[in-house]
Amino acid sequence: MVAVAAQAELLRISDLRVEFFTYAGVVKALDGVNLQVNQNEWFGIVGETGCGKSVTAYSILRIIPPPGEIVGGQILFEGEDLLKKSDKEMRGVRGQRITMVFQDPLTSLNPAFRIGDQIVEAIRAHQVTTKSKAIHKATELLKKVGVDSPSKRMDDYPHELSGGMRQRAVIAMALSGFPSLLIADEPTTNVDVTVQRQILDLMKQLQEDYRTSMLYITHDLGVVAEMCDRVAVMYCGNVVEYAPVRTIFKESKHPYTRGLVNAFPSLTAKKDWFEVVRGNVPDLILPPSGCRFHPRCDSCMKKCSEQRPPEVEVEPGHMVMCHLYG
Repeated sequence: MVAVAAQAELLRISDLRVEFFTYAGVVKALDGVNLQVNQNEWFGIVGETGCGKSVTAYSILRIIPPPGEIVGGQILFEGEDLLKKSDKEMRGVRGQRITMVFQDPLTSLNPAFRIGDQIVEAIRAHQVTTKSKAIHKATELLKKVGVDSPSKRMDDYPHELSGGMRQRAVIAMALSGFPSLLIADEPTTNVDVTVQRQILDLMKQLQEDYRTSMLYITHDLGVVAEMCDRVAVMYCGNVVEYAPVRTIFKESKHPYTRGLVNAFPSLTAKKDWFEVVRGNVPDLILPPSGCRFHPRCDSCMKKCSEQRPPEVEVEPGHMVMCHLYG
């Protein structure tokens, strides 16, 4: 694990392990995840579908759905281990100190209640205030996130808003408690490209205005390159590399990271073809021994199939989990 001296640490995840106990067997979804998020930074997590990005986010808030369980590790947030907190104590963390914007805004919005009522409820759940003051603050938040005619939209139901407007309303709700950490789980997946651009610009501006740290989960390397300060690359329940975003694109070390970057289109480099990461993602009920990436790796050595690779700091702020650097 690597600390960046220029910024104070906000969140540190150490050896996080999550398993899902299914009828088919035990799914080892997270197998010793390590990462660190600093104050007032935009930290990205990137990887293929099913690599554990969302499970990592749910673990931070302790909302892993059954039959999943956190079976080991430590999640230090502002110096406190969230895994040791009671359910009552966690309710004081969720929605106030840590909030989350989900991929589908309808996951967070109740279709039977007006948008304004839901934001007001979120405000009053974490702040001692009158209803009239909460209504005023909710209107101001909708205005802050770029909702047109916010006073009118307060009376709308979720189905009366477009996908982009619903996501803006969810962002307003997430910011109502002035959180230290905002987790965004692919929040622009269900909107078109134009709205995606608007929401990303909005989130970047809000992150700077509120000085909130952002943990941004995505599979889009283009978003990572433009928005993130640092990025972690996940594969099959492991963080295989993390570093400043420029380093990941220019000097990536792990064979999987290089495969992702080389498969990404470039505006400057002309390519007649794009590289692909060969093979398929393994079954996490019976994951490969040693390094989980070794069956797909062109640099595989004998020990890659026998030993779990170490985490190596190849330079300050740049960690890679690979036998090539052990």
